[in-house]
Amino acid sequence: MRGNILAFVAGVWLLQQQAALPSSLAWGGLLPLLWLALKFLPGRLPYFRSLLLKLVLFGFGFFWAAFMAQSRLADALPAHWEGRDIQIVGVVAALPATNERGMRFEFDVERVKTPEAIVPRHIQLAAYSDGFGKEAAGAASPNFHAGERWQLTVRLKRPHGNANPNGFDYEAWLLERNIRATGYIRQDEGNRRLAEQVYRPGYVVEMLRERVAKRFQVVLGERPYSGVLKALAVGEQSAISPEQWKVFLRTGVNHLMSISGVHVTMISSLVFALMYGLWRRSPFLTLRLPARKAAAVAGALTALLYALLSGFGVPTQRTLYMLSVVAIALWLGRAGSASTVLALALLAVVLLDPWAVFAPGFWLSFGAVAVILYVAVGRIGRPHWLREWANVQWAVTLGLVPALLLMFQQVSIVSPLANAFAIPVISLVVVPLTLAGAILPLDFLLLLAHQVMAWCMAALEWLSRMPDAVWQQHAPPVWTVLAAALGILWLLLPRGFPARWLGVAGLVPMFMVLPPQPEPGALWITVLDVGQGLSVVVQTQNHALLYDTGPRFTADADSGSRIVVPYLRAAGIKRLDGLIVTHDDSDHSGGAASVLDAVPINWLASSLPVDSPILPHAKKSLPCFAGQSWQWDGVRFDMLHPAWESYSDEHLKKNARGCTLKITSPYGSVLLPADIERESEAEILARTPAALPATLLVAPHHGSKTSSTEAFIRQVNPSIVIFTSGYRNHFGHPKPEVVERYRTLGSQLYRSDRDGAVLLCFGKNEEPALQTWRQERQRYWQQR
Repeated sequence: MRGNILAFVAGVWLLQQQAALPSSLAWGGLLPLLWLALKFLPGRLPYFRSLLLKLVLFGFGFFWAAFMAQSRLADALPAHWEGRDIQIVGVVAALPATNERGMRFEFDVERVKTPEAIVPRHIQLAAYSDGFGKEAAGAASPNFHAGERWQLTVRLKRPHGNANPNGFDYEAWLLERNIRATGYIRQDEGNRRLAEQVYRPGYVVEMLRERVAKRFQVVLGERPYSGVLKALAVGEQSAISPEQWKVFLRTGVNHLMSISGVHVTMISSLVFALMYGLWRRSPFLTLRLPARKAAAVAGALTALLYALLSGFGVPTQRTLYMLSVVAIALWLGRAGSASTVLALALLAVVLLDPWAVFAPGFWLSFGAVAVILYVAVGRIGRPHWLREWANVQWAVTLGLVPALLLMFQQVSIVSPLANAFAIPVISLVVVPLTLAGAILPLDFLLLLAHQVMAWCMAALEWLSRMPDAVWQQHAPPVWTVLAAALGILWLLLPRGFPARWLGVAGLVPMFMVLPPQPEPGALWITVLDVGQGLSVVVQTQNHALLYDTGPRFTADADSGSRIVVPYLRAAGIKRLDGLIVTHDDSDHSGGAASVLDAVPINWLASSLPVDSPILPHAKKSLPCFAGQSWQWDGVRFDMLHPAWESYSDEHLKKNARGCTLKITSPYGSVLLPADIERESEAEILARTPAALPATLLVAPHHGSKTSSTEAFIRQVNPSIVIFTSGYRNHFGHPKPEVVERYRTLGSQLYRSDRDGAVLLCFGKNEEPALQTWRQERQRYWQQR
């Protein structure tokens, strides 16, 4: 059974790697396999029958995931309805998330009132604090609550996210949650609440979650760890501050700050023990239903209620299905192996949610339990409980290292020590007190839970401040991760097995196989997809430069921490020789502080004002100005703009001081002009016209009509032009007339909103090697 389930899951996983869904004719390919299986199953070839059955189940998994995907993708927003006002009626379907800009929530569409408009059934909406929508002003947006029915005028767009190497796939995340369009609420007189509460099971659960969250807010107020307790109770992870997440990640206890399987198992086990002890004391009850069966039902129901209250994430699903299988086995009086229980839980998760394989939590949660079973079940002899616990901690820590390095390129060194006290304290003390305080009107329970959490956090913060608390490295190739997994399995074999130490050899390639680096004189350019903004990574043989850091999204999130730093880490860039922040616009400087805090950087060059909050984060800062130049590994860097005298003009626009950089290698050249406009283009033309010709040009000011004058682009004469713009940005960048200007010139045109990140290698080849990330990593859910 276990092998057959793994074959089915492998088929589901393979479908999620496809660039396109299989055509309807491909379904016929499964029929011959079924016929062969039916023909040979009664025969004498058990190994062949077993292999054939697994192949059939592999195909079933593949086509089951394809069927589910086709059904979900069919519920789509037509392209011609993007960005248009549509009036809809529906229900707030989930607990709203708030930030400084307003609210964001999921919305179930019940009726579309705009004639001929087509809207998906489940969407995500934003209500901005300056009014109902981005263009609104004056009227404050109302508060939205789970379970309310509203009539709203909205503007929507199809799912779209940034596409970068080793980056977060927002489009896949939306698909997994069945969010088929995103948008915002428009100011309109017709916007009104139609019903305060819609009583359907899913909405009732969300109303309960919101009520619990409000109780936490009332009792705990602005206490520092109220967000942690809220996350432990209702799964609202956005309530945890970025600083606290950093501590959890550095200490390796981040799995405890969501509703983890450990919490669900502990609470379910406590209820099981309590129900078993009480039930068996009553002869009347015991004669009608055995205490073990009653306790099994109570424990399973507790797990279900906690999973629903927490938002039903993958770790809670896995634990719920495992506990349900155990409860069914107890009810039927049939004992099953622990590995069979895990396999059945795996099947249930993937069968109901084929997109669960996208989530890192899927691999980490099932992987952790599998490692525990590998080292704790079926071994001869029973060690002391303390030694057994230490062995399990060591095995889980070691066993998850390959997956953590592949997905996050970092692993906590202090994790075993941190988890040693955090797991019992949080799971056995904080979580029970938190849940009791959420259910009972006893405020002291929540206050006590907060105090215990504060003591735990003090220890975790001390560990996180250790200089070597986290190991960070490049993203290892997949084959090295598989070799490391095999090596770990060998290392964790039972004591007495010969030559267990040979498993270390399997780990070596994961650390020693390094990413490729440019050759002498070569130049590698990565124009990251940061939405409406700019960030470019420049690599020579032994040096790396970051040109701009992309936009700030909210007070707690920016492209520096979400996009730039993960890319640098995965690419094996451990430090930057220089950072250029071209000017003080948020779409270029929004991620600078995060990058400066996360990556060692030799110097910062910018046109930022002296009172900029970014400058204190830099070890060394200097202004950028025309005439600066340096050379790295046979590649020359020249600053063409702004003129030094421009810093004395207080009335000069920010864009006019954009640090414009020319990079010249023996194999090609690059011009990075920031957001300069026509006046600055004319200045450079007059001052250094000979320096302008370039192979690659990142279009000035994202393709705005205030830039890319005819004279400027003819002097640059680029073979390749890249427009860095956000999908359906409200500026309308790049402007059609500007795009046509470059097309007439004969340039190859690329856009970050359409192509994702663009990677170029200027080397010994006659033409630069260019790839776009959306083309390189095509998936069936991406827009074409």
